[in-house]
Amino acid sequence: MLKQGNSSQSVKTGKRTGRKSKTNGRNSRLILGLGSLVCFLLAGCGTETSEVEGEPVELTWYQVGDSQKDDQMVQDAVNEYIQEKIGVKLNIVKVGWADYSQKMQVVINTDDTWDMCFTSSWTNDYLQNVQKGAYLELDSLLQNQGKQMYEEIDGRFWEAAKVGGKIYGVPSEKEIGNCPMWVFTKEYVDKYEIPYEDIHTLEDLEPWLELISKQEPDVVPMYLTKDYTAPTYMDKIQDPVGIEYEDDELIVKNIFDTETMKSSLKTMRRYYLAGYINKDAAVASDDRTVKRFVTKGDGQPYAELTWSKDLGYEVVVSQIMDVKITNASARGAITAINKNSKHPGKAMELLNLINTDEYLRNLLNYGIEGVHWDKVEADAGEAEAVQDSAYAYEFKIKLNDDFAKDYSVPYWVQGGLFHTYVLENEPLDKWIVFKEFNDRSIEAPSFGFDFDLEPVSSQVAAFRNILDEYGRSLYTGSVDPDKYLPELNKKLEAAGIQDVIDEMQRQVDAWKAAQ
Repeated sequence: MLKQGNSSQSVKTGKRTGRKSKTNGRNSRLILGLGSLVCFLLAGCGTETSEVEGEPVELTWYQVGDSQKDDQMVQDAVNEYIQEKIGVKLNIVKVGWADYSQKMQVVINTDDTWDMCFTSSWTNDYLQNVQKGAYLELDSLLQNQGKQMYEEIDGRFWEAAKVGGKIYGVPSEKEIGNCPMWVFTKEYVDKYEIPYEDIHTLEDLEPWLELISKQEPDVVPMYLTKDYTAPTYMDKIQDPVGIEYEDDELIVKNIFDTETMKSSLKTMRRYYLAGYINKDAAVASDDRTVKRFVTKGDGQPYAELTWSKDLGYEVVVSQIMDVKITNASARGAITAINKNSKHPGKAMELLNLINTDEYLRNLLNYGIEGVHWDKVEADAGEAEAVQDSAYAYEFKIKLNDDFAKDYSVPYWVQGGLFHTYVLENEPLDKWIVFKEFNDRSIEAPSFGFDFDLEPVSSQVAAFRNILDEYGRSLYTGSVDPDKYLPELNKKLEAAGIQDVIDEMQRQVDAWKAAQ
């Protein structure tokens, strides 16, 4: 990595210098429409407005995340590099987590001066923004300025980025599937020789929750917060409506009418009454000082290393279910280009560089070498074991002591993960394992289906308040499901949930017939 202000140093400092392209199955390169290419060549699609000769093109990029002390320092280093490489000057605008969706709706509806933005299935909703025409269709740009990136990224991410057969965003290549995990405090696992790797279902936890409750009175056996949801074996396409993971018939259901969810809620109530769950679970925010035996997290390979670092003590994990790929999971992090951007080609050129250039990707991700991080030597045996892989390095990096308060960014917001360095507490094969994890992940039967909620938008709008009123208390076992689940369903019925189920089923049937 370059020192601050020095853009002449060699970019490729690691042993890994490239990525292996994917050439089989759905990982094959997707064929882009001839019509889009003709449009690009003949009608000027994706062309740039004129610029003063020699002046860099300025791009504005909205990102979710809190501002950092050294943001400008890093942005200056980024601009020094990208101006020389592609003639671009970048202005990154960060918006806090709680405000991002609302802020972006204002930006999208009133301001044409931005060029790129972070979008996803969970904030600044990708599908809804595409459906209302906020983002540029990218197929022709990907065939040209984004070609290298397009060929490298797993084809299933591009499939998920399609809406109506067209691509409207560049996905950050990371874990592709939904992977809920039980997260165990290792101290108690070791002390009581608990076979955590064999614990998967909610019911599998019971004997160990009972053990901890009896033997460790100062420990919460199952620590939950208001954000907890019981394991959901369903693609919730429009919460609480969706399709169960194993249902190849694609029958649309209300999740609270499924036998799996009914059983889970009863189990949670039993655990709550037994004292296994903290009494304030339905309203609690995470308090890391609370001693706990197990909680739930949404994970990926080596997630326990990150969680251990954040918690300040060691944890181990087990998967709750097989990893399933849905549109929501594969759309977890995307960068879109404004349909009104004056520089769509340069925006795509920049995204291609970020997702293929090792130096730039790590500069954005970790900051400046020697200021925010330093290289450390990896174990020789570990390095030798991964030396032939395109997904590994021969060194690791150590974050400097002030990194967390000076320059700590959401690592998946700006681009894919597989070109980023691994930390000193992580294995060199981290990205090899991630790639294998993605390859093993299974597509849910509903993967690829997008719901147009416009015909039932008023009904869907009413669901949120109802789910907020009942969901947290039911999921955490804080109330009796025999009493409150019928109340919840009655309110959903009054709000028109059957209309939503019927409309989604109609669209699913049409989608299935077209496959």
